[in-house]
Amino acid sequence: MSDLDFSGKVAIVTGAASGIGRATAIALAQRGASVALFDLNEEAMGKVVAEFGTPHSSMLAIKVDVGNADAITSAVERVAATLGSIDIAAHCAGVQSYGNALSTTLDDWEKTLRLDLDSAFYLSRAVLPHMKVCGGSIVFTGSTQSVVAHRNSAGYVTSKHGLLGLMRSIAVDFAKYKVRSNCVLPGAIDTPMIRWGASLDPHPEKVIEACHSLALLERMGIPEEVANVNLFLLSDMASYITGASIVVDGGQLVPCGGTAFQLTGTGAEQE
Repeated sequence: MSDLDFSGKVAIVTGAASGIGRATAIALAQRGASVALFDLNEEAMGKVVAEFGTPHSSMLAIKVDVGNADAITSAVERVAATLGSIDIAAHCAGVQSYGNALSTTLDDWEKTLRLDLDSAFYLSRAVLPHMKVCGGSIVFTGSTQSVVAHRNSAGYVTSKHGLLGLMRSIAVDFAKYKVRSNCVLPGAIDTPMIRWGASLDPHPEKVIEACHSLALLERMGIPEEVANVNLFLLSDMASYITGASIVVDGGQLVPCGGTAFQLTGTGAEQE
């Protein structure tokens, strides 16, 4: 049996209607897992189930507000009753927001932390009682902004930094139950969220061009490239990895001073 065969496993994926969550849910189902999709977009989830459900696995779409603790708990219990013991959780849901520590409104601050950080805590406290019985694996979707900061993104940066703390706390506290907890840190990934952010600029095409130039590989990533790392961390191939954060950014964080400085700053060589 392949170490990336998830036959017999039950997985929950939040943010499963689009982007990284959608790609992760599809990849798990294609490898035999029974997958519960959590999102508010029922229509988009329905298309995923219709197109990618396989004879060897089950896909269950549940409309859930991940920022509501009771809704998460109820949905998780429905998954356990319908599909069986929960082995895997991939938390991919989240929102982007803009504003610094002065310009961010209280509503935006609270919404961003609720949907990006609190939701991860709600999901964890709902699935961990099931995972304590026979082990499990949780993967959170952080960001390169879990370890660095972009301008004008106080709420988002704070929430993504917080995810690392939650992930590590779970790794420490639940290792004795054979539960692993890890986090992926994507850079610029071509998702609906990054396209939405670009649309706020008067010249969105220039923003997208800039996003492509951030990485050493000179392009944005695609959701499937992050989903592949999620699959690895959720699989038995990563059985000795817990409390880890894996950067998936095409080399964005490697250059000292950023890619622009590498081209024009001290020691730069033009070819």
